[in-house]
Amino acid sequence: MSLDLPRDDRLAPLSGPLVVAVMDGIGWGPRDGGDAVHLAATPHLDRIWSTSPTRTLAAHGRAVGLPSDADMGNSEVGHNALGAGRVVRQGAALVNDAIASGAIFESSTWSELAGPLVGCAQRTLHLCGLLSDGNVHSHIDHVFALIDGASRSGVSRVRIHPLADGRDVADPSYETYLAALDRHLDGHRAAGRDYAIASGGGRMVVTMDRYEADWSIVERGWKAHVLGDAPAFSSWHHAVETLRKEPGGGSDQTLGPFCIADASGPIGRVQDDDAFVFWNFRGDRAIELTRAFEDDAFDGFDRQRRPNVRFAGMMQYDGDLHLPSRYLVAPPTIDRTMGEFAARLGIRTLATSETQKFGHVTYFWNGNRSGTLDDSLETYVEIPSDRIAFNHAPLMKAAAITDVVAAALAGPRPPGIVRLNYANGDMVGHTGDLAATITAVQAVDTEIGRLLQLVQAHRGVLVVTADHGNADDMWMRAKDGTPKLGPGGSRLARTSHTLAPVPLTIVDTRSGPRSWQLRADLPHAGLSNVAATLFALKGYRAPEGYDAALIAPR
Repeated sequence: MSLDLPRDDRLAPLSGPLVVAVMDGIGWGPRDGGDAVHLAATPHLDRIWSTSPTRTLAAHGRAVGLPSDADMGNSEVGHNALGAGRVVRQGAALVNDAIASGAIFESSTWSELAGPLVGCAQRTLHLCGLLSDGNVHSHIDHVFALIDGASRSGVSRVRIHPLADGRDVADPSYETYLAALDRHLDGHRAAGRDYAIASGGGRMVVTMDRYEADWSIVERGWKAHVLGDAPAFSSWHHAVETLRKEPGGGSDQTLGPFCIADASGPIGRVQDDDAFVFWNFRGDRAIELTRAFEDDAFDGFDRQRRPNVRFAGMMQYDGDLHLPSRYLVAPPTIDRTMGEFAARLGIRTLATSETQKFGHVTYFWNGNRSGTLDDSLETYVEIPSDRIAFNHAPLMKAAAITDVVAAALAGPRPPGIVRLNYANGDMVGHTGDLAATITAVQAVDTEIGRLLQLVQAHRGVLVVTADHGNADDMWMRAKDGTPKLGPGGSRLARTSHTLAPVPLTIVDTRSGPRSWQLRADLPHAGLSNVAATLFALKGYRAPEGYDAALIAPR
């Protein structure tokens, strides 16, 4: 298909900037005492929501390519949908398909991993990843399938290195998932196989860093999973029970690292000629551990010892950098992204965010591709995130992001399209701290006000939306929506994403009457409808195959 886009003469062309602000994790929630978006003082958002064309969009489940509408959206699939302009079948669904068909175990990668282990009781298949059914980074059913596949392939020794979630599921709940895993392993142990849990820890302090925000997180994982260098316990029960009493132990996210040991020492050290699979299907928090295994010139931390292993990811986490070199399920191929069309049209583009979400407005928006699509037209600006708990600094780098936009619009070669992400609602929302999340939402509102002034000064259009819900519901809830209560009657904090729709508002500051109107015939529209809408605001028809624009000529 062509990358050429025809003009739509019914729509006024836009000479000023088109600024797309993604308020990460700010959905349209229950509007009660657990809704930080509702509780926050948001004069700027309130004003544009009430005076400019506004609607909500689906941002979870099948609307963003996930297997079912019970699946929460996330930043990865949300930005894929925003940039792709149509719904693309995503990681969890692709893995489900590969497992259901058996293709995952018929692949050359599986043969390379498992084949050399068959008949060799001293060589081990290591399986590592996030242990939950959150279905954002991973799913426990996929772990079970890999274990069963190893058994069918004749692998006699398997070690599991499960990480605690507490972010995409209830917090705490690690013990529940570990118990389920242990029960699954019992069947294999009864058949004489040496299958065991070997190490673990919480995702925000062990292994699952992203965008090189804090390599010490990956280092702790390397030490626990690979070297067996972590507090040692005789069982996972003893480990978790003890670590719960330590600083950070109250949350699964910040539970300290541990390893399981017997009289001979840690039972899960990774040795030469072992195989190691990282079972997460989402890439952002998998790339750094992948690099630690595969990068000959690695300098993230002192690995001390780098075993010669066959490493594979559940999926390829970065197609351009070919990380990892082995993977079990091919990632979605997303071509003809919004960025590609913009480059073909010669539109100068700025993409900016802080470290925590920088990859989302670049890599994920561009269809899982690293780097710029056209160096002559695109500028990507990353602002380093704070390395402290986000609820202790809920303002994050929102103001600095707006500063980058202001400087670009005032520069000699201003961008025609700006895409940016304010990470506050998501990253602070994940801490479960309601008060801090309210402050985070207010910080985003302040920056939306600044953006609006910038866009007005240049007679442009501001589009404000979000990628999924989070800050909009900070309470765990029963099926009837009532808050769940903990010991003493306190409400249990929610740290995961939500199923909430997200707002979309279009503020057109050009003089004269608008040439467009918000369509009323797309009640179930989602994030994938945004890209065609942006092209319509620039005066172009939607690319062939894109989901419909949310606006139509008057």
